[in-house]
Amino acid sequence: MPHLVLEYSEPLDPMPDWAAVMGALADAVTATGIARREDLKLRATGYRHLLLADGSRSFLHLTLSLLEGRAPDQKERLALACRACLVAACPRIDAISVDIRDMDAHAYKKRVLQPAERF
Repeated sequence: MPHLVLEYSEPLDPMPDWAAVMGALADAVTATGIARREDLKLRATGYRHLLLADGSRSFLHLTLSLLEGRAPDQKERLALACRACLVAACPRIDAISVDIRDMDAHAYKKRVLQPAERF
């Protein structure tokens, strides 16, 4: 269920292998014991048009959204593990940040097709 959304500035030099970065993030999150790998949804999107007013040339930001109920120390552990993973995977990016978001269990709704319903 946790959603991990990577946002980054384009172009990056060198361009990271996003599949490898997402795999490493999945490993890092799973290693904390706070979420199961099979529940993770990861995606990345780049931005060509942006302004980094602090003078940075590049950024990478991860938003990790998960259902509410985790203790603050669990969320901090997740944030630190994800940041360490991203720094290791993308050492030349100027600014790397992580934000852990709680999703309201009453407001979050989803639908998943069962295998027999898929085409």
